[in-house]
Amino acid sequence: MQTNVEKIFSFIDQEATYIEEQESAPYLEGIVYALELWLENKKAPDLVNPKKEEIRKAIQLAILKGMSKSTQANHQMTPDTIGLLLSYFVKEMNKEKKELSFLDPALGTGNLLFTLMNVIPNTSHAFGVEIDELLIQLAAQVGELLEQDIQLFRQDAIRPLMIDPVDIVVSDLPVGYYPDEEASKEYFLHSEDEMPYAHHLFMEQAMKHVKPGGYLYFLVPATIFESKQAPQLHKFIKENGWIQAVIQLPDSIFKNKAQEKSLLILQKKSEDLKAPREVLLAKVPSMTNREAMELFFKKIDIWQEENNR
Repeated sequence: MQTNVEKIFSFIDQEATYIEEQESAPYLEGIVYALELWLENKKAPDLVNPKKEEIRKAIQLAILKGMSKSTQANHQMTPDTIGLLLSYFVKEMNKEKKELSFLDPALGTGNLLFTLMNVIPNTSHAFGVEIDELLIQLAAQVGELLEQDIQLFRQDAIRPLMIDPVDIVVSDLPVGYYPDEEASKEYFLHSEDEMPYAHHLFMEQAMKHVKPGGYLYFLVPATIFESKQAPQLHKFIKENGWIQAVIQLPDSIFKNKAQEKSLLILQKKSEDLKAPREVLLAKVPSMTNREAMELFFKKIDIWQEENNR
């Protein structure tokens, strides 16, 4: 007997493969077609009390299959293991808040944001920004199927955003140079010597759209503080916020050293709050090593207790 996840994936895969073969369209566009059939009640998988996470995971599997066939660098997805780890930090660091609003300025298909929204019970609403038409179309469909309160904006996130400040910013930041010199001129992290880094500009834009005292959770290159533009980034963070944590993610998650990432947790300055007593510097062990993971989470608990005194 098939599980709900298997039924959903089989349904999407069958419809997407049909579109791919019959119309010579990309598999990802076939997923859009399949989800449209489902949303319009024209055709749907036969499910038994489906949970939101089952729906998200099944669609994610289909999207991963589509992305494995795509040559576009921006058609990549944040792994589930990272999303669940990040949700742990968001939950633990925001337990006192009754409601949480989110922003992801580099939404992609929304997998990272929807992972958080599904598992964090005090989520109120979210905003997502994505420039790629196909990716934001998929994100909109997934959000509708998951019945999540999310408002999407199709635009370059470095351009002005008509979004009110939120409690939490979370993003797997696009890495590389940002080519639009005109748009980046207004930014503190604009570089005079070379094109500015897109991930730096995204961080500055995000800081503008988080409430004082709000947290920002970024997946960044592991070498983010070693680049030529790093001193300027340090200065920006020092003036506008505090570094709460820099957590190196397991090497095994990434294909090669150049793709390795860390979780950078920032907090926007607030007159009511003080800088953290200690910045958490840690490396996540292999997630299959249960004992090592337990020790890792104990270290996080001790750090939080010290900082909350």
